[in-house]
Amino acid sequence: MGWFEQVKSPKLKQQKKVTNNTPTGLWKKCSNCGEIVQSQKLEECFQVCPYCDHHFRLSARERLRLLVDDGSFKSYHGAPITTSDPLAFVDKATYQDRLKAAHEKTGLEDGTFCGQAKVNGDDLSIAVMNFEFMGGSMGVVTGEKVAMALEHSLEQKIPALVVCCSGGARMQEGILSLMQMAKTSGVISRLRNEGIPFISLLTDPTTGGVAASFALLGDVNLAEPKALIGFAGPRVIEQSIRQTLPEGFQRSEFLHEHGFVDRVVHRHQLKEEIHFFMKMFKKD
Repeated sequence: MGWFEQVKSPKLKQQKKVTNNTPTGLWKKCSNCGEIVQSQKLEECFQVCPYCDHHFRLSARERLRLLVDDGSFKSYHGAPITTSDPLAFVDKATYQDRLKAAHEKTGLEDGTFCGQAKVNGDDLSIAVMNFEFMGGSMGVVTGEKVAMALEHSLEQKIPALVVCCSGGARMQEGILSLMQMAKTSGVISRLRNEGIPFISLLTDPTTGGVAASFALLGDVNLAEPKALIGFAGPRVIEQSIRQTLPEGFQRSEFLHEHGFVDRVVHRHQLKEEIHFFMKMFKKD
């Protein structure tokens, strides 16, 4: 027997488990420049990277905090408006399960907010879409809320603003979802006939049926930097036409250069920019 076979393995002392009480979510990595940023710092900057100016997505509540005067937002509806499941839609999961998961994630029955608020003291009818709720998809409830905000603008003769953030029409509601394109566009036509301004704010992303209807029908179309805006996504288009798309295709700067967007506005300047157009269109 070799001497090394007689050597006993030493007993290792068991180390005590160290409980890590460090809270999670204190830091966030910028997807654009790769810098690590304090989450609190990002919240103070309305989710704009202090190093590269990259605009992260905002929730509907954060949008309201950014754009309207504190405490001025008043919802147009009392009880939450909820959608039904008219098609009993099922793919990898049932539509009801997807709605339940979205509700548990956000605490909302539907992502879109609509109501009246003030911007620097002036009245505004506003609808804000929420990407956190099923990708901001437009179903019958979102279509109804956007139309509601536009109709209140028509009744009260005040400007309307819709903050667009959506992956498009909600496929689980089929043709009922697509009908919202015509409904919202019809109200915008009535606003235009009455000379009441409609301002559309395009954020990342604004695609599908939303882009093909009310999102690009504003008297003024504003967009945040680098926002993805278009009907079909770039990958779908490249696969369809079998061509490489130009750099920055379907981003807000590209659309501004080609006349689809009126202005690309930094997030920190949006409130003042919106108020500028509210005053510009105001009738004496």
